[in-house]
Parts: sequence; structure tokens; C-alpha cells
Amino acid sequence: MKTKKRKKTHVSFRINWLFIVVFLLFSALILRLGFVQIVYGENYKREVEKTEDETVDSPVPRGKMLDRYDRVIVDNKPLNAVTYTRLKGVTQEDKLKVAKKLATLIDVRVTTDVFGKSDKKKDKNTIKLTERDLKDYWIATHPKAAAQKITAADKQKVKEGQLSEDDLYPLQLKRITKNELLSVKDDLEVIAIKSKMEGGYALTAQIIKSGLTDKELAVISEQLGNLPGVDTTTYWDRMYTYDDLLSTLLGKITSADEGLPSENLQYYLSHGYSRNDRVGKSYLEKQYEDVLRGQKARVQNVTDRSGNLVSQETVTEGQRGSDLILTIDMELQKQVEDALTKAVTSGDRGTRLMDRAFAIMMDPHTGDILAMGGKQLVTDKQTGARKVQDFALGNMTTSYEVGSAVKGATVLAGLDSGAIQPGTVFYDAPMKFAGGTIKKSSHPIGATGIQKALEQSSNVFMYRTVMSMAGETYRPGGKLNIPPSIFNKLRSYYSQFGLGISTGIELENESTGIRNTVTNEPGKALDFGIGQYDTYTPLQLVQYISTIANGGYRMKPHLVKEIREPELDSELKGSIQSSVEPEVLNRITMSQSEIEIVKQGFRRVVTNGTGRALGNGTAYAKYNIAGKSGTAETFNKGVSVRNSTFVSYAPYDNPEVAVAVVIPSAYVAGTSNSLSKQVTGEVIKAYFDLKKQGEKEVEQKEEDAKTGNTELNGVKKDDNEQ
Repeated sequence: MKTKKRKKTHVSFRINWLFIVVFLLFSALILRLGFVQIVYGENYKREVEKTEDETVDSPVPRGKMLDRYDRVIVDNKPLNAVTYTRLKGVTQEDKLKVAKKLATLIDVRVTTDVFGKSDKKKDKNTIKLTERDLKDYWIATHPKAAAQKITAADKQKVKEGQLSEDDLYPLQLKRITKNELLSVKDDLEVIAIKSKMEGGYALTAQIIKSGLTDKELAVISEQLGNLPGVDTTTYWDRMYTYDDLLSTLLGKITSADEGLPSENLQYYLSHGYSRNDRVGKSYLEKQYEDVLRGQKARVQNVTDRSGNLVSQETVTEGQRGSDLILTIDMELQKQVEDALTKAVTSGDRGTRLMDRAFAIMMDPHTGDILAMGGKQLVTDKQTGARKVQDFALGNMTTSYEVGSAVKGATVLAGLDSGAIQPGTVFYDAPMKFAGGTIKKSSHPIGATGIQKALEQSSNVFMYRTVMSMAGETYRPGGKLNIPPSIFNKLRSYYSQFGLGISTGIELENESTGIRNTVTNEPGKALDFGIGQYDTYTPLQLVQYISTIANGGYRMKPHLVKEIREPELDSELKGSIQSSVEPEVLNRITMSQSEIEIVKQGFRRVVTNGTGRALGNGTAYAKYNIAGKSGTAETFNKGVSVRNSTFVSYAPYDNPEVAVAVVIPSAYVAGTSNSLSKQVTGEVIKAYFDLKKQGEKEVEQKEEDAKTGNTELNGVKKDDNEQ
């Protein structure tokens, strides 16, 4: 019995110790939990309530555009701006309070036609309110009256499934009266601000107003603590140093309100854009969007469970976009556009139907577009007055019959096909065919070889060449038998020079011209050979003349020369990211000796022929110009008119620049002018005058960068000066 009792005592002792240890552990745990609850409770509560939300990208300045001599064409202008970031969980009442507060701090320009036609002048900062904007605001500020717009019958229809809950709000909008809207007429600024706030996306800053005054900026900055979601920032707008010079080719970017184009929304979103980002929407701005956009700053927003913004953390710093260095010489561009403006406003009786003019200049060896000018006369809808506007884009998007300017291609096609030989001579006199058809030159020339045919612009020589290419021999009074295949044969040759096909320029929407479809009239084939059948763009013409000038190489034209890294110091050049090398698209099939024959003929055009206004004894003689004139008969508004063209290059013996001038409807039949030659002379003179000036500017900038001098508005200043 004693032995059993001792065993029981030993077990009880161990159980007691176990209870004591467990008690002590629980006590320690309770003490620890109490300590954590009392000392760190609030901190841990906030941490639990926090939630990492999406990373938001902050916009940076776009890259600049500079000309070939580093003159700034497109820059960025910093503007103070106030933004609103729509946070999750924020009520309409909260947003309304913010809008009302902001309306007392900033001046917002507002216009609306709801109460009658507005006579306020609008600009890009003016907010136009619609009737829907006002109705939305009325409902938000008159909840009881708005609720009464829904009848018992409406609610019954919802119960019966005839209407959905979503159908009720449109009914409220529809039943708001004009008199009720008048009650919010004094709150237009508040409505405008609230509409801007509503336009944003969650956790994305929406610009409410850019261009804040210093006073507005200071007042808002002081009140930020009372304006949840509101912040101030720097907003970047595009600035054009040369105003609207070349504006149609530089392109545009979307506004903050437009945001991403809807047709390409998914593409941009998949490439890291936010919905309200500004992007290039046309031409160079659009084509080089990936280069110009830069790297946005990335900010991570931390919010609590209610959607309130707790903190922001910068993940990566932003970097502005890379710079485009264009092939254009902007000072030359200015001279070209001045010459075109003078041409389209010459205003005599013969030019009454002329409303546009083009001049494009290209380096024939590299494809660099040196200037691309276009001017168009348009009628102001309000005043009825005619004004001149930029139409540089028309050089590649519009096409015209260009006349005898293409005769160099016709001659080379005849030589390459074996239809004519270098020594071929045709007698230029009116050609008479069966049925009374007569084809002739502007005046009889007599015995004519290739160079004389170009010099005097012989139509007959070209007609005979085309007939020979078609296997047809001219017989006075005979029937003209030319197979339709000659049209494709001529087009095949012309395309070697870039006529009738894409030039390869980097911009979209390039026209390749219009191909005439009438092939059952043999006489049209003869017209083809003198530029009176298909239509061509000024850009195609300059590529064509460049191909002849450089000895037979069709160069790809381009507007961008280099892409450079962004540089903080505006006086320094960024390192080159990439450069555009000259690209040969094809070598024409004609021999060098055949090309030389045509080049000699083009020189004779200026020295003795239809281009004598640019030759010996004139102000342009020293530039040794070679070229070919063209006059095309066409109609404008039912009136017989003449398109005037001139293609050229200079100097003749070592071409530096090729030029195409096209003036549609330059004069009506029965009159004449020399505007195309006049513009040609002026722009070639400007090229040689300004080339040295541009090179000196670059040398001076490089010297200034080495010595530490900078130049601002033409006044030099040493960086070390105080």
C-alpha cells in the first residue's frame, strides 16, 4: 500500500509543475499582447488598414525638335497647374465641397450655350459646359427635388421589370426644366471645376487648370490641407519658336482632355500609357511618339481601406523625351515660305484661281529635306477675307498634272528601251493623224535632238519617242495605233525615279498621285509622255530631279537627321542615340552617259531655253542652275487654267540642292507668268546665302560650349558672371 501511495505523490508533483509552467507561459503571452495592444496598437492598426494600390506614372516634358543647325523649333513651356486625383471611396458630396472651395481660389473661364448663344471668346483654357453638365450638378445639389422626378409609376415599373435602376437617372435628367437650370447659373465655375474632376481616372492626376498665376499658386498651396485630392504641379505645353512655320508637318499632340486616341487606346495602354496622357496625334509628333514621350516618373500611391491616400513614394525618377534633329534649315524654310506667300498673293487677273503654291528642297546625295514649304489661300468664314496659311503637308498629300517637267524621264525611258538613240533627231512640226487629230509643240522647232528637245520643251520629240516605244511609226494622216500596254511600260520607267509610287518618306498619309484609267484613247499615251496624264506630288518631283542630279540613284527622302539623348543644359548637345543614314532605294537602269545627255539638256534649258529667267545675265547666273519647266493644261471651277512647275538643281557640275516648285492654277488660259521660275531663283539664292550662316552658328555654339559662354536672346553672357 505504501509503495502505491508514493507513486501517486510523484505523479501529482509533476502535474503541478506542468500547470505552473503553462500558467507562466500564458501570463507572459497575455502581458505581451497587452503591451503590443497598448504601445503599438495604433501603428499596427494603420499597417493592417493600408493597401498598396497601383503605381501611377507622372508625365515629363516631351523631347524637343531642332533644325539641322541646332535651332530649337519645338520646345516645352512650363505652366503652373492645379490637379485633382480622384481617390477611391470619395462621395459626390466630398467632391462638390472641393469644387466649391477651388472656385473661390482660382479664376476659371467658362462658356455655355444653355442659356442662349455665348458671346465669350474661347481659347484652349476655356471650359465649355453642356446642358448635361448643368443637369448633373442640379441633381447633385437638389437631391430632394431630384428624387421627386421619379414617380410612383416609375418605381412600380422597376419592380415589374419594365425599367431597370439604371433607367431612372436618365428620366431625372429629362424632367429637369429650364427654370430649374436657371437656379445654377451663378455656379458655372463650380460646375466647370467639378466636371474636370469627374473626367479623371482613379489615382490619376487630372488637370483642373493650367497657367495658374503666381497668386493663385500661392493661395492653393496654402490651402492644400483643406483640399483632399488637390495638388499643384508643373504642366508642360508645346511651344513653337517659329510660330506656324512648318506646323502641318510637325504635327500636334492631344490635349489633357482628349487623352489617348480612342482608336488606339488598347495599344497605348499596353505600352504603359495612362488614359489622360498627351500623345502625338499627327505627323512627326505621332511618328516619333516613342522617342519624344520620355520616361515618366513612377509614383506608388498607398491608400487605406476607405480609399484615402495615405502616402506617396517615388519609385523611379522621370526623364524628358529624346530630341529630334531635323534635316530642315528653319531660316531657309522661312525664306521659302516668304517666297511662296508672295507668289500666292500676287493677285493679278491671271492668278485669280490660284490658291496654293509649293516648294521643296532636298540634298540629292543624302535625301535630307532641307525645306518643305507650302502656302494656301483660305477664306475666313467670319470675315470673308482671304488669308494665307501653312500647307507644307500638301507637298506629300496632294498631287497635280505637272506638264513638261517630266520630259527628262521620258527621254531616259526612250534611251533605255532602245526607242531612241543619243543621236536621234525628230523634225518638230505639227503631227496630223486620221480623223483630224493634231498633236504639236507650243511652237514649231524644226530638226530636234534630245538636248534641243529639252531646251525648247519639244512635245513632238516626246510624242515620237512614246510612239517608237510602242512600236509605232508616225505617218502623216495615218491612224494612231498604240497598245494599252504602253501605259504600264511608261509607268514602270517613271517609277524608277519615284514618279507615281511612294517616295519612302517616314510620314504617313503620303499620296502616290492619281493614275488615269483611260487607256482606249491612243492620244492619251502621247499626253503621258509630256506630263498631261497621271498626277504627281511635289515630293515625288524633287525625288525625280534628285535622281538625275546625283547620277541615277533614287534616294529615300527623310525629315529626321538624328535622335539625341535629352540634355539638361540647353546649350549642350546630347549624345547621339541614332542617326539616319542615306538610303538608296534603287539605281535607275539607264547608263551614266545617257543620264549625262539629259543633264546637259537641263543645263541648256536655263542657259538658252524655257528657263532663261534663271540663267546668264540674271541675279541667279552664278549658281549654275540646271532644270526643266513644265506647264500643264487643266481646269479649275470650269475655267481653263495652267499648272506651272519647275524642277532644278544647283550647281550643275556638282549638285548640292535639288528643288521642285509646283504652282497649281498659276494662271488662266490666255495669260502667263513666271512665278515658278521666280520662286525657284529666290529659294536657291536663299540656300547658298544661308548655308554658310548656319554652319557658322553651329561652330559658334560649339565654341561657346567649350569656353562656358552661353547665348540668350542674342546676348552672350559668361556663366561665371554674377
